[in-house]
Amino acid sequence: MELTESTSGLDLVVCACGEQEYTARDAIDAAIFRGELDVKWKEFLHQVAAESRADELDLEADQSAISSAAEAFRYEYDLITAEETEAWLANRGLTLDDFADYLTREYYASTLQEEIIPDEIEYHAAEAELRQSFLAQLILSGELDRMTGDLIVRLAARCAGKELPPDAIVAEKGKLLHRNELKSAQLADWLEQLKRDSNWLDEMLAMEIAYRKHCDTLLVPEARQRELLALRLPLTRFETEMIEVESLDAAREALFCVREDGMSMEEVATEGRYPYRREDFILEDLPVDTQHRFLSVSAGEVLQPLAHGDGFELRRILKKIEPQPDDPSVKSRIDQRLLDRHFAELTGKYTQRRLGGVSTPAAE
Repeated sequence: MELTESTSGLDLVVCACGEQEYTARDAIDAAIFRGELDVKWKEFLHQVAAESRADELDLEADQSAISSAAEAFRYEYDLITAEETEAWLANRGLTLDDFADYLTREYYASTLQEEIIPDEIEYHAAEAELRQSFLAQLILSGELDRMTGDLIVRLAARCAGKELPPDAIVAEKGKLLHRNELKSAQLADWLEQLKRDSNWLDEMLAMEIAYRKHCDTLLVPEARQRELLALRLPLTRFETEMIEVESLDAAREALFCVREDGMSMEEVATEGRYPYRREDFILEDLPVDTQHRFLSVSAGEVLQPLAHGDGFELRRILKKIEPQPDDPSVKSRIDQRLLDRHFAELTGKYTQRRLGGVSTPAAE
């Protein structure tokens, strides 16, 4: 059966605000309004082209690699059995075939060693089957969940807001025209491509203005400084160097060479033909049960060997850098925390996440 908009999964209910339900299509179209879908769509088209090229070359996917990716996915979502995985997929309108197709596309996109030039297809002009595959991609990659979150906070902001001044709406519409390189006269055609009307556009504009007003109120220097003080340890950046060895005995020997013989980590790695690399990270990105190992050491010290995969790693701290307010990555994390905390209360009051239902068309 040929897919249509009503059978392609876009009517999957993802959230609700009051009595109004919102679907995958609503979350995706809201991302289009914000100019945030194009990158994901192009990544998807690249994967489709990579898979197509692999078929032309008559390549066979490494099933062990795909099985490992499937296991990692199931572990991430705590899906212990095949039955749980199938139920999880069905709750999102997907099948095991959709899952296998997704893993295969990911595999070829990451392993095909040649330049891939995907077809230039606009999302709104794509065939329904291609859009269905893209929706599966968004669901399985977690992007639809993030898009839903972005929609939810804007719905909550709108519910908690007041009437918006006309000049704010005009300004927000100007931003929409600018990011889509449109003239005012072209806006009606743009909406027609999305199969949306002016009422939808007005609501998108109002939600975005309300959301930005909340952000402007929250993201002020005083609030950022308070948050920075509370997060000084979790946001500490570590610059490290590490070598990977095959056994605990080899790790202890390498540690002795560094501590007692004064050899550098790189010298030990070269002499023992061990993999060596430098790695930077922020403390909070480590597993909670690992973080304490780094809090008690100073720059220049070598940590005790740690199990890593089938072997062990030996890591030396080069620098410990306290978070600075002008560091873009620190500022981004602080801002996200301030927003998450604020909107957690609002979204709990005005919205609900849902996934697995199908919207019922309104009676005409």
